[in-house]
Amino acid sequence: MPREIRLLNRPHALPQPSDFGLVRAPDPQTADGDVVVGNLWMSVDPYMRGRMRDAQSYADPWPLNHVCDGRAVGRVLDSRHPDFAAGDLVRSGLGWREIFAAPGAALEKLDAAYPHPQHYLSALGGTGLTAYVGLLDLCDPQPGQTVFVSGAAGAVGSIAGQLARIRGCRVIGSAGSDAKVALLTNDFRFDAAFNYKTQDPMDALAAIAPDGIDIYFDNVGGRHLEAAIESLNDFGRIAACGSISRYNDATPAAGPANLFQIVPKRLTMRGFIVSDHRDRQPQFETDMKAWIASGEMQVKETVVDGIENAVPAFIGLFSGQNTGKMLVRLA
Repeated sequence: MPREIRLLNRPHALPQPSDFGLVRAPDPQTADGDVVVGNLWMSVDPYMRGRMRDAQSYADPWPLNHVCDGRAVGRVLDSRHPDFAAGDLVRSGLGWREIFAAPGAALEKLDAAYPHPQHYLSALGGTGLTAYVGLLDLCDPQPGQTVFVSGAAGAVGSIAGQLARIRGCRVIGSAGSDAKVALLTNDFRFDAAFNYKTQDPMDALAAIAPDGIDIYFDNVGGRHLEAAIESLNDFGRIAACGSISRYNDATPAAGPANLFQIVPKRLTMRGFIVSDHRDRQPQFETDMKAWIASGEMQVKETVVDGIENAVPAFIGLFSGQNTGKMLVRLA
């Protein structure tokens, strides 16, 4: 019998392993139009923390005692749908389980010849599209401008920073360890980077970017956002992608003390959800595959094996245990 992970409790602060249960599920039953899929890879993402709250947001909360879900890539095991055959590579929103049956409309057929199928959850998936839309479409970076990316060794940040470099920008990144800082400057070819655990972001940006920054890609929020607002030049742009430093706060934290600067600096701060931009998927995938093939885009992934380790992998996101995209390999 296949296994799946269910949410048992709604975490109050940082999720704990006891908030989840790994259970055996019945073998999938099919009707006409259904497809049986064996998941190969599943994604764990910071946004999933919000789905554990009993509060309405852009994604519905997970019901208690019900299997969790998220992006996954798998192989078709059996099909009662004319558009799918055994062996097809597919992407779905039905991760956190080893095997499932779903209507064909819930699946997206992928290029089975692509040599790295897990990329469809990282650089070629929602992670990459988030960076692509947030930086290129919403902030329109121009050659010579300075771009600051927080959490730049993470899934979205590592791609956003490299996209800024490809656009001809000066790129600054923050990360949570000296090893990750070295990764940013050596592998991803950022112009500068700092360790936010040993350097205050306000001081680091003042030293690294004395002439200010033009764009801030925000994955962290909190002190990083405050420092970016202080450093942004007039008419600067902020892509508000996430605030991982605040996701597990038991009580709401105060906002940036310098938020008033948005007015005199004429700043633009734009929040966005990647699902609103699915129309960009074809061009994004064409561009990203070309950058990966040329070596302009380096793809980093942290791989954990086995569904039984999915929960520790998810919790590890909040202490920076991942470099690039955190993925769980199921088979």
